[in-house]
Amino acid sequence: MQLGLLTAPFEDTNLIEVADWTAANGMSALEIACWPASGGEKRRYAGTSHINVDGLTQAQGADIIAALDDKGITVSGLGYYPNPLHRDADHRDAVIGHLKKVITAAGLMGVPVVNTFVGGDRALGVDDNWTRATQIFPDIVRHAQDAGVTLAFENCPMIFSQDEWPGGHNIAYSPRIWRRILETWDGVGMNFDPSHLVLQMIDQGRFIREFGSHFAHVHAKDLMIDRDGLYERGILSAGMGWQVPRLCGLGDVDWGDFFGQLYRVGYDGAVIIEHEDRDFEGSDDKVKRGFCLARDILSPFIK
Repeated sequence: MQLGLLTAPFEDTNLIEVADWTAANGMSALEIACWPASGGEKRRYAGTSHINVDGLTQAQGADIIAALDDKGITVSGLGYYPNPLHRDADHRDAVIGHLKKVITAAGLMGVPVVNTFVGGDRALGVDDNWTRATQIFPDIVRHAQDAGVTLAFENCPMIFSQDEWPGGHNIAYSPRIWRRILETWDGVGMNFDPSHLVLQMIDQGRFIREFGSHFAHVHAKDLMIDRDGLYERGILSAGMGWQVPRLCGLGDVDWGDFFGQLYRVGYDGAVIIEHEDRDFEGSDDKVKRGFCLARDILSPFIK
């Protein structure tokens, strides 16, 4: 396995500088954030554009890969996490159009994976969202297949705020939905993040054993359950006020079991640290300290 990071927190640092710092600090892979360079959706941990995929040529892509390779850095995937099932049709068209550009860029660069969300309309139930997904995604999946790229959906419910209540902004979070996805679309995979299982009280080992052969990419992020917040608000608040994203080792993920299960199912790709910890925000120095803390927790498990 390789250890690396998602570039999203370094929104004001160019990609080569991020790669220099990553290599100098003992990590060898990057998932490159590819939101629209012209702006667009902005939320915490979203909106960073380290590659302008709009009109990217094969030669430009090759230059980026060569520059990273010279630093000992591989690209685990390109990341863009919008809401392709958004209730507003114009919004859907915009994010789907950009998602296709990210997929095209990955194909030109020889990057094997594009990480994204299935999405969801928070006002609809899972089954109605699934009906919409079966209408929207076949064309996107074919585009990825034509580009030689695996489309990897993250298993995140996207319920963090009142804007996402009650149904969340991503339906690809539970075993029931994942079986539908894998039975319906060939050539897609999962971008697995164990922290989302903590929130849902889903057994980590059982989940990895069932779906591990479909992991195209893996995130390393932790989650702490604030027991006082849970007591105050109850489980029906869907984690608002009691789920706390943390860096690896500071939450409730069992990292020994996590890596043990990954090795058992034969996963041999990159493990990408995803930084969403408010205690390590506010400056590049604090963000870097957070990544280094997670690196130190995870490195002993990497072979």
